[in-house]
Amino acid sequence: MVDIAEDGRTWLLRGPNSSYALHLTEADELLHLHWGPAVALADAEALAVRPLPAYRGFESPLDGHEEYPVEGGPRFVRPALSVRTEERRGTEWAFVDHAVEDGELRLRFRDAGLVITLHYRMRGDVVERWVSLVNEGDTQVELLRADAATWTLPDREDWRLSHLHGRWAAESQLTSGPLTYGEKVIGSRRGHTGHQYLPWVALDTDATEERGEVYGCALGWSGSWRIAVAQLPDARVQITGGAGYDDSGLLMLEPGESYTSPVFAGLWSDGGFGGASRAWHAYQRAYVIPDADRDRPVLFNSWEATFFDIAEDQQAALARRAAEIGVELFVVDDGWFGARTSDRAGLGDWTPNPDRFPRGLAPLADQVHALGMQFGIWVEPEMVNPDSELYRAHPDWVQYQPGRKRTELRNQLVLNLAREDVQEYLWEQLDTLLSSAPIDYVKWDFNRAFTDAGWPGETYPQRLWVDHVHALYALLDRLRAAHPGVAFESCSGGGGRIDLGILSRTDQVWTSDNTDPLDRLAIQHGFSQIHPARIMAAWVTDSPNTQLNDRASSLRFRFVSSMAGVLGVGGDLAEWSEEELTEARHWVDLYKEIRPVVQHGEQYRLRPPTGGLSAVQYLRGDETVVLAWLQAQRYGEPVPALRLRGLDPSASYECRETGEVHCGAVLSHHGLHTALHGDLDATVIRLRRI
Repeated sequence: MVDIAEDGRTWLLRGPNSSYALHLTEADELLHLHWGPAVALADAEALAVRPLPAYRGFESPLDGHEEYPVEGGPRFVRPALSVRTEERRGTEWAFVDHAVEDGELRLRFRDAGLVITLHYRMRGDVVERWVSLVNEGDTQVELLRADAATWTLPDREDWRLSHLHGRWAAESQLTSGPLTYGEKVIGSRRGHTGHQYLPWVALDTDATEERGEVYGCALGWSGSWRIAVAQLPDARVQITGGAGYDDSGLLMLEPGESYTSPVFAGLWSDGGFGGASRAWHAYQRAYVIPDADRDRPVLFNSWEATFFDIAEDQQAALARRAAEIGVELFVVDDGWFGARTSDRAGLGDWTPNPDRFPRGLAPLADQVHALGMQFGIWVEPEMVNPDSELYRAHPDWVQYQPGRKRTELRNQLVLNLAREDVQEYLWEQLDTLLSSAPIDYVKWDFNRAFTDAGWPGETYPQRLWVDHVHALYALLDRLRAAHPGVAFESCSGGGGRIDLGILSRTDQVWTSDNTDPLDRLAIQHGFSQIHPARIMAAWVTDSPNTQLNDRASSLRFRFVSSMAGVLGVGGDLAEWSEEELTEARHWVDLYKEIRPVVQHGEQYRLRPPTGGLSAVQYLRGDETVVLAWLQAQRYGEPVPALRLRGLDPSASYECRETGEVHCGAVLSHHGLHTALHGDLDATVIRLRRI
């Protein structure tokens, strides 16, 4: 809902619990007024007449107050928009008009031939913002920087910044600390979202998990990006973010060309970090994730069982074992195509290996379907091995700099997806593949960053950074439209490409290559700050975990850890004992019972994974599920009770494990005992309101 003042220069966006307001002065200065609890239009108009700070000689009265600061004039903050032409640099805009259509507010400005439109849309309590630019002049306009939005926070003392950092196999690590004067910049200059940071930040002053104001911002872009959080000299705080890492050039707009930034979404919550997370989760399930109301199936992935040494009969044997424990989706990972017997060859040749699958993939897929499971495959379309038929035919199709070495990481190069011939080749290959067999699922990987992002013959090669991402989105959109029954998972060596942009086109994401169940607790805790369990793939693999740390853990601990998201199994089932298979069947059956609550319910982080007891609660209607893990029991101390959240204090809840009946108020105030003990113990507790 958008309210507009009579003079058409003050706008108020209203959500269920919050509102957002901005105002245009007579001098066409666009000022931020309010972002926080719900206010009326009259309140916004009262804020609009408050004067800006007086000019004091060395500071600009606009800094920290503008809604979308541009480069030029009396401004010293980081500009959201920086452009240049042959004659000048910077922007001096004039307001043209505003429009509201289908709940979207558009504010249009003009600077000579450049038309700048700021877009706003309220979805729930999440404000979506983005910018579009059109060159209506007759000369080139270079976009050095065109951020999606600048967010302005209210005057507060002692802001604290939270964000997610990491690396391969250690993604989504939550860190928080005081925000000091100057800028804190996170981002990726790698061509993809990156393992190092998720494009999300949150700011608070005194919030806890359960209460207090939290401001959060998340960027929907799957390429290089940057978010800058600045505490200005007068202590005001602004957050600016968008596509591209630096200001060396984003795009060149020829006359008639346009650019639309990704969405930079913002959320205010007074429910603490838990309330903010639940609002983000609800927003993504309602507006971002395709078919979010559908349950994601329990999958088996063959990678850690067989690696590159695969064949049709061997995969069929694994499929039979997977079906016996209740798996619903069987996925053949890397090694089914081309000359792919290691990571040194085959990428780019998306046809089944004739020695391993002499009749193609259809016979195996038919066997999998006959066992009552769906069938899936792994692909990495944006990459090519130099040892491949594709590269031998088209060495010019990769990103490279003339006269420079073509850097190989993981023995592969990056295809220049900005090229139309590359786009069409991938469409033909993947469409043919998905038409050749009854394939239900595609795991789409991306295992290296950009390094030699050149485009010989292109006068402005910087554009491949943006065009690659748009081409990826278009290819996924085209494949989903042509094959509506196929689900897609985003993977990038684990959690290297997780953001609101890729989530709008995929059904789930591979959270991390780290499948150690203890390490995963911290990764999943950080992931849940912004993203819901409905998309978080998690596998049960073999013990000891030989891929990373040789840590041994029980099947119970591994399963309960993975049941916090979309459950998968990745161990070598051919080596599991009958006792292990029987136990696995029990856990899979239990997960299917609780899946609607875990994947679609509200999530409460009861205790973080800091070394002792940790737990997560999911609530949907009358059903409550608690997953609890005890990392280590020290000094024989009793394990604390878990105080549950979101329950009706006057209602009674029956524990399905013990048959005991508990009062909601007692569970919230005194807590629930888990019977956990020792090291690496875990449990699942189901409660039903009666």
